[in-house]
Amino acid sequence: DHGDLPGGSFETHFTFAQALTESARMAQKCLLVVSLPASVKPGSPHAEAEDIEVGGERGQVALDALRQAVGRVESSWRPASAEESFEIVRRRLFETMIEQAQFVARDTTAKAFFELYRTQQQEFPSECHDSDYEKRLKAAYPIHPEVFDRLYQDWSSLVKFQRTRGVLRLMASVIHSLWEKGDRSPLILPSSISIDDPRVQFELTRYLSDNWVPVIEKDVDGPNSLPLRLDGETPNLGKYSACRRVARTIYLGSAPTAKAATKGIDDRRIKLGCVMPGEASAIFGDALRRMSAASTFLYQDSVRYWYSTQPTVTKLADDRAEQLKGDPDAVPGEVGRWLRNDLQKKGDFSRVHPLVRTSGDVPDDRDARLVVFGIEYPHAKDTASPALAAAQEFLQNRGTAPRIYRNTLIFLAADKARLQDLDEAVRQYLAWSSIVDEAETLNLDAHQTKQALSRKESAKSAVAARLPETYQWMIVPTQTNPQANPEWQAFRLTGQDGLAIRASKKLRNDELLISGLAASRLRLELDQVPLWRGEHVSIQQLTEDFARYLYLPRLRDTGVLVEAIRGGLGLLTWSQDSFAYAESFDETVGRYRGLQAGRQVWVDGDNLIGLLVKPEAAQKQLAAETPATPDGAATPPTGGTDGETTTTPGGTGGGTEP
Repeated sequence: DHGDLPGGSFETHFTFAQALTESARMAQKCLLVVSLPASVKPGSPHAEAEDIEVGGERGQVALDALRQAVGRVESSWRPASAEESFEIVRRRLFETMIEQAQFVARDTTAKAFFELYRTQQQEFPSECHDSDYEKRLKAAYPIHPEVFDRLYQDWSSLVKFQRTRGVLRLMASVIHSLWEKGDRSPLILPSSISIDDPRVQFELTRYLSDNWVPVIEKDVDGPNSLPLRLDGETPNLGKYSACRRVARTIYLGSAPTAKAATKGIDDRRIKLGCVMPGEASAIFGDALRRMSAASTFLYQDSVRYWYSTQPTVTKLADDRAEQLKGDPDAVPGEVGRWLRNDLQKKGDFSRVHPLVRTSGDVPDDRDARLVVFGIEYPHAKDTASPALAAAQEFLQNRGTAPRIYRNTLIFLAADKARLQDLDEAVRQYLAWSSIVDEAETLNLDAHQTKQALSRKESAKSAVAARLPETYQWMIVPTQTNPQANPEWQAFRLTGQDGLAIRASKKLRNDELLISGLAASRLRLELDQVPLWRGEHVSIQQLTEDFARYLYLPRLRDTGVLVEAIRGGLGLLTWSQDSFAYAESFDETVGRYRGLQAGRQVWVDGDNLIGLLVKPEAAQKQLAAETPATPDGAATPPTGGTDGETTTTPGGTGGGTEP
């Protein structure tokens, strides 16, 4: 606009350009090469780069004028194709292969990688299965084609990257870094790029608008980054530096497109950037899963993963889970809720008592019950056990009074070594639950809300799995005989059922809890201990004995004993295998009233009246009271006395008493 400029006016330079191009066109054997500062059209992704390179608005006007002047006589050079660009970079950075051994090494490497992709098609992108991909591997050697694809397709979308020039600058730094470290990898993959090298990191961050250095330091390739920590904690991952390689691959494939509509890189392409022949792709899948669960800046949507400079809701959840460590009631309360829900299925127990705090919380009656301790009373085998100490207190006392019915208690406790895993799982579940509940308040977008819901369900599944893994100890009081001291047995519970059902199955298999007692077994206990009080024992006393004494079979409830009695009274072999029944015993005359045997007798399970009589005593009375036949012989015993025809205790069948 100014006519007094030393270099001349705008029109002067435009006229010179026109004259120069026209002169070159008319001259023989003359080639005029014009390199424009930018070669894209307005509206392209590189329009911003064009503005920067040409010097703003006035530079753009000059560029347009120059294009117009040259355009009338130009013969445009076709831009290099992708494959040609690969060759340009390869030739600039590596010497040309001339020896036969070099070609053999190239072909062998390409074949090995292609065979890996062909034999595991479900693990890698579909284009890797085509034979053309082996040709690409050879053409790009010793750089993997995926490196070029990510740089030319993703990084070249950045306005300042400058395509081939940017690729050359970056790859020069990458190759120099690998050469200094003595890297022996067969190809340079995305996972080979040493983002921890300051020179490489500079090239991979200088073109990005946001500050990515903190992301790299924490979640990608810093000295204290999450991938390095995970590799160090898990030997099968650390053997391959799997987490670190996965993180590098994701960063290369996602950082330049962090603000695009379709973000990230899918899991198959991640494996393409990591796996080498001889390695299991599942290792890198496991690394990806672990990283997505623990990273602060790694996002996931279905099978796509990407890094962002904004922390994920995972960071918020981790912070909340950490804060819960300061709340002494949060985890025990949630564990209690899960336990109560699980213990709704009682198995063979008449009652289940979850999270009891004192012995007074457990009633003292004759039905078997499962006492479940809270996490403050864990059990550890072969060490001092808070659970065992508590079980001893509960067995001996109910509050301040001695406990009477001791043969009714079974105890369930958490494993001390697994409490930390359960605590972590519960805190994560509570944290994700709170985020889901506060999604609107936290202003979560659709993706973050979806992620929070998914992570809540994952945390819920983790708690459901770790609860039975933690509550695995069943503690049982036993006694071999009346003279022996009580002992404690601890059993590890396994299986897929609820806790009470697992305990029931173990007790049932080991005959430590009886839900069905045979009459012959009852007779055996009556004789061996013995439980007879003289020639008989009351049913009421028998129920007391089984509930009190640890050396007797532990019965589910009094109903088990009643059913055994009913079955024994109906046996035809009652004199050998069971017992007789009487309503009462008249001590004045030494006679059993309502004596019956070898027939069905209804024993009331609610009133528990009546006596069990030794077969010898019953037979003696029955024989003495059997009337003689006309020929002087006594008739066989009929199983009843006093002329009774009833089968119900109490003489309600119309019988008469003497």
